[in-house]
Amino acid sequence: MNVFMAVHHFPPHYSGGAEWRTLRTANALQQRGHTVRVVAIESIKGNPADGLTWQDDVYEGVRLRRLSFNMKSAPDHFRWQYDNPWIGAHIEAMLRLEQPDIFHMVGGYLITASALDAALRVNIPIVVSLTDYWWICPRISLLRTNGELSTLPINPAQCVRCLAEEKRRFRLPGKVFPALMDMYWSQQHDRIAQVEERTRFLLSRLNQADAILCPSNFLRDMYVQVGIQPEKMQYIRQGRDFPNLTDEMKEKTPSPVLRLGFIGQIARLKGVHVLVEAVRSMPSAPVEVVIYGELSAYPKYTDQIRQLIGGDTRIRLAGTYENLTDILRQIDVVVVPSLWYENSPNSILEAFAHCTPVLTSNLGGMAELVVDGKNGLLFESGSAADLARKIQCLLDKPDLLSQLRSGIGAVKTLAAEMDELEATYARLVG
Repeated sequence: MNVFMAVHHFPPHYSGGAEWRTLRTANALQQRGHTVRVVAIESIKGNPADGLTWQDDVYEGVRLRRLSFNMKSAPDHFRWQYDNPWIGAHIEAMLRLEQPDIFHMVGGYLITASALDAALRVNIPIVVSLTDYWWICPRISLLRTNGELSTLPINPAQCVRCLAEEKRRFRLPGKVFPALMDMYWSQQHDRIAQVEERTRFLLSRLNQADAILCPSNFLRDMYVQVGIQPEKMQYIRQGRDFPNLTDEMKEKTPSPVLRLGFIGQIARLKGVHVLVEAVRSMPSAPVEVVIYGELSAYPKYTDQIRQLIGGDTRIRLAGTYENLTDILRQIDVVVVPSLWYENSPNSILEAFAHCTPVLTSNLGGMAELVVDGKNGLLFESGSAADLARKIQCLLDKPDLLSQLRSGIGAVKTLAAEMDELEATYARLVG
């Protein structure tokens, strides 16, 4: 089968969950005899005054085309963030040349719904893997600039305010005169109409996909609530393989202290500060915290974390890592303190594969994966005090950690995920 995949970014310059998942999927499909071609966005700060440039590449055996364009030169900056005709025209030309059996889009951000329109025009079956809330929320995460989580139904006026308050000059008046600014944003009819059109357009396009894959039931239910046809939605949890992992490698190296680990993006929505604040509130607790992740992606936030850590030698920013198994042998509990509705975090699946319990926020797909008291513990999202209580609980009950480890079940394999994906492809191709 000839599969054409589209995703917002691709390794090695981008290393988010969707990027690595696309790479793993492409490699797995190729190992099963399928032909795969990937297109991804390399840069939105390209040189051309209009249109885009591209570069063909092969990365870890996957053929791909990296697209670049200058978003600042878009005639309608807001609309082109979700409906980019440059991308649509280019992908349509590629599809007519490649003649794939399946068009598989991962996410939606940057690649935009114009890619779906291209596949519709060429009359190719469409699969969309949902990874976040981009189709519903212009900020992708449903997390507002003031740190609050949006709930359904989405209020377009709130979206307008949230987008504007990404700039400091709008945030300050909102804090000083909240009621007045509520009235002001409710009267921004043109901007509200823009957000309403975005939602209408994107949901109508997503409903034209032939199959919509969700890695968590939480994510599926959210999209059904906003109007996506439930019969098109298919729950497929991603697989995560460690083929050389032995039982001996899952054993922890001895330690006199409780070792907490964070593995992921060092960004505010990931809640790293919540973990640091929790441990700093326990100055005499025998714990150690190691934070793994790229330190240069969000330098201002990383600096804030450093300031929060201060002189506490129990907490360390370790940067990126080479071997996940090696570092998980040095971690007793993985902490996932995200502030947004994560749908199916790889960090939780990876921890479970290494027989490591998880402390996580009681939100979204995180609370779907972690069963409180069985394979980990849940704490109130954003609450350093509640997280500290759960850490203290692990310290006070020496047997709890081994109990949680014994409650961890088998992690789905990549092969099992590919079996389900192939079955979906085959059903659509006929």
